[in-house]
Formats: sequence, C-alpha cells, structure tokens
Amino acid sequence: MKYKLIITDMDGTLLGSDHQITNDNKIALSKALNKGINVAIATGRWYDSAKLHTAFLERRIPIIACNGALIRYEDKIIYSNYMDTNLCLDIIDILEKYEVYYQCYADNVLYCKKMNKENKRYQELHDKMKKEMNLIFKNDLKEDVLNNNILKMIVFEEDNKELLRDIEKDLKDLKGIELTTSGPNNVEIMNKGVSKGKAVGILCDYLDVNKEEAVAFGDSYNDLSMLEYVGMGVAMDNADDFIKSKANYVTERNDDSGVAKALYNIVGI
Repeated sequence: MKYKLIITDMDGTLLGSDHQITNDNKIALSKALNKGINVAIATGRWYDSAKLHTAFLERRIPIIACNGALIRYEDKIIYSNYMDTNLCLDIIDILEKYEVYYQCYADNVLYCKKMNKENKRYQELHDKMKKEMNLIFKNDLKEDVLNNNILKMIVFEEDNKELLRDIEKDLKDLKGIELTTSGPNNVEIMNKGVSKGKAVGILCDYLDVNKEEAVAFGDSYNDLSMLEYVGMGVAMDNADDFIKSKANYVTERNDDSGVAKALYNIVGI
C-alpha cells in the first residue's frame, strides 16, 4: 500500500512526556512531507497550540482541533461544528452542581472556571497554556458561552474518578452531545457526531485521499474513531490495552519516538 496521508494525535503520541515533539518524530514527519505524503495533526487541543508545535515543519499542514470540531488548513477553516448555546448552558448547570473545574474552548480563547482553590497541577497546566492561548478565568462562564461560539468543553477531576462517572451519567441524559476522554482525569464534550474519525473522513475527501491510503496514530479513547476509520490504525505502546486491541499495528512508546519508528516500518519513508 502506498500511503498518501499520515494523521497523528499529539499528547501521548507525537509528543513525549515533556510535551514536546521528539527529534526523531520531527525528522520522520519532515521526510514524509518531502516525499509528497500529506501530514496532518488530529488533537483534542485548540488550533493555536497544534500550530505552534508544528512550526518546525515550515509549511502549513491540516490541523484537526478540539477532537474533530474544527479543521483548518492553510489558515482556512474547511470544517467547523460549534456547540448549541443552550446545550452548553445545560452542561454548565450540571458541572456547577458538582463544583468541578472545567473549560470552554472558543476559537481563540479558552474560558476557565475560576476555582477558590486551584491545585498545583492546574496551575502548572495554566502556565503552559498561557504560552499557547488566551486564557480567561471567571466564576460564571455563562455570559461568555452566550457571546462566543464554543467548539468543546472539558471537565477535569484529579482526586475523585467516581465523581467523573457521576457527571458522565448526568451528561448522558442530555441530547445532542458527544462524550469522550483523553485520559482518566477528564471528560470531553462536543456536539453529537463530532469525532476525530469523522474529521479525518472530511479531510480525506478534501485532499482526495482514499481512507485505505491513510495512516493514523493515537493512544487514547478520543483517537479510537480515527484508528478504526483509516486503512492503518497505529496505537502507541503506552496506550490502553483496549485501544491497542483495536489497532492494526502497535508501535513503541511516545517517549521512544514510536511514530517515527512506525513510519519507517510501515510507510517506508
């Protein structure tokens, strides 16, 4: 099979534990582009963050952001799926009931629930995010939801995973939303039907690439739809066993540049 498109997740996949793209992965992606193979990012992150991390490629590549709610290529939006405003308000009511930390992703702003006590992990997360996106903290995010298009919402809970399960149960009573997760400490919320897999399908049509000619890399449950959609779904060795069981191929860990090693073995760059 001659592959024409490489799509890779970022956190836990293309990025190492230091949240930077490994040097071997940079070299491999650059080689793929130089051979005329399309390269794309598919991430739960916002567009600006993904763009910042791929600046080393020195050219525009398609970016699927917010778990598939947005696709931008050459600074042009080729697909967007914003959440219904009233639905966002209903979600906020549920999250406020549980008094948890959450975020709302708009196009160029990340609205964050201001907590009375922010633990060290969130503070470190915010410090990192400030370099990549405009962060706004407020006690009440409803007005901002009313005045902005929201692509995705995410709730975090570090200490009480059972609380996340209770929140999921309440959220599932709402119609019109899609739930996924990128780790054991969060629940990610988008419009019904939004997924990386659907976005990859849209991108394949846009680039005139057959899905069998695409390779996708991922490590978490929000990657599963695209791993199953493409001709070659590659799971990282650091992925959950269930994710690995659904992949066509399991490569080495993210910290060991598993993306690059799979590209050499599968694509032959």
